[in-house]
Amino acid sequence: MSTRAAREYLQQILKRYHAAAKELKKAILDEFCEICGYNRKYAIRLLNNARRKKKSIHKRRRPGRHKKYDHPMLLEVLTCIWQGMNLPCAKRLKAGLPLWVPLYAPHFGVALSSLVLDLLASISASTIDRLMAARRGKHSKHGLATTKPGSLLKKHIPIKTNQWDEKRPGFLEADTVAHGGASTAGMFVFTVNTVDIATGWTEPRAVWGKGERDVFLAIHSIESALPFPILGFDCDNGGEFLNHHLWKYFTGRKRPVQFTRSRPYHKNDNAHIEGKNWTHVRQYLGYQRFEVQQITHAMNELYTSEWRLLLNFFIPSVKLIEKVRQGSQIIKKHDSAKTPFQRILESPDINPQTKRQLQARFDSSDPFHLQEQVKIKIKHILELATSQPLSQKNQ
Repeated sequence: MSTRAAREYLQQILKRYHAAAKELKKAILDEFCEICGYNRKYAIRLLNNARRKKKSIHKRRRPGRHKKYDHPMLLEVLTCIWQGMNLPCAKRLKAGLPLWVPLYAPHFGVALSSLVLDLLASISASTIDRLMAARRGKHSKHGLATTKPGSLLKKHIPIKTNQWDEKRPGFLEADTVAHGGASTAGMFVFTVNTVDIATGWTEPRAVWGKGERDVFLAIHSIESALPFPILGFDCDNGGEFLNHHLWKYFTGRKRPVQFTRSRPYHKNDNAHIEGKNWTHVRQYLGYQRFEVQQITHAMNELYTSEWRLLLNFFIPSVKLIEKVRQGSQIIKKHDSAKTPFQRILESPDINPQTKRQLQARFDSSDPFHLQEQVKIKIKHILELATSQPLSQKNQ
C-alpha cells in the first residue's frame, strides 16, 4: 500500500478506533497493522498522534505574555510629552512624566482614564524605549568654534586645577554659542550660556557680537535672575570673558567670586556647559545665521520668560557621578534624572523663602503652554532671520 493510501485509511479508521471498546480497538489495530504492514507500536503512535493533531487544529494558539502597555492612549500621551520635552531619552522622559501628566488633561481637555494613569505611573524606561523606538530621530549637526584667545588677563585669571564643590549651587560654567551659520564673518548674534554645576540650572542671554561690554551686561542680567548667589565662575579663554569688566565685577566684591578659566584647547574642561550648548540652544534654534540685530531682543524675550521656566522647571537631566576605566572601556554612572528645580528644592544651601517662591512659580506654570509659546517665538526668530533683505540686515 502506498503512503498516501495508508494516510487515507488512517483517517477513515481514526474516529471508529477511538470510539470503540477495548476488544474492538484490538481488532481494528490488528487489521490496520495487517493492511498497512506497520509494527504494532508504530501503529498505536500513529493513531494517537493523528487524534492530537486533529484537536490542535481547533485549539487556539497560546498567545504568550499579555501585552500590558499596548493601550493606544498611552502611546499618544507619551508621544505628546516626549515632543514637548524636545525628544529626551527614556530615563529623562520617565522622570518628567510626573511633572507633565497632571497638566495633560486640563491643557488638552481630554480626560485620562485611571488605567492610562496607572500605566504612565508604572511604566519603566526600557518599556518607553521599546514603545518610542520607531519615533526617534537622529541629530548629527556640529557647530563652528568661534572662540578667539584673550591674552590680556591670562596671568591674573588662574586655570581651574582644584575640584569645585559640585554639590553646592553657585558654581557656574560659561560659554558663548555662535549663531553665524556657515560663516563667522561680519556681525551676528551670540548666546552667552551659563549652567550651575550642582543643579543644572541654566540661564542664557543673547548679545549682538561678542563685545566685552555686552557680554558683561549679559552676565549681570544672568546673575540677577539666578535663585542663588554666584560662588565660582569658570569660562574658556575667549576675550569676551577674559577682560577687565568681568575681572573687576567678580574680584572687586566684599566676597569675591572664584574666577577661573579652562586650559586652552581642552573643551572637556567645560563639559557641563558644552552639553547645555547642544541640548538647550542648538536643538531649539539650530545652526541658522542670525545677522538681524532685532533678533537679539526677540531671543532675550524668549530666554527670560518661557524658555527658562520650561527648561529649568520641567525638563529633567542626569548628572555624571562616577567614571571608571575597566580595561579599554570607560564605565559611566549617572544619578536619577531630575529637573534643576527639583535639585534646588533638595539642596540645604538654598534658603526656604527662595524655595517657596520657586514652588509658587512651578505651581502656576503649564509646560504644554510654555512649549507652545517657545515654538511660536522660535518661529518668529527664524522668520526675522530670513524675511529682511540682505541690505537691511546690518542696519
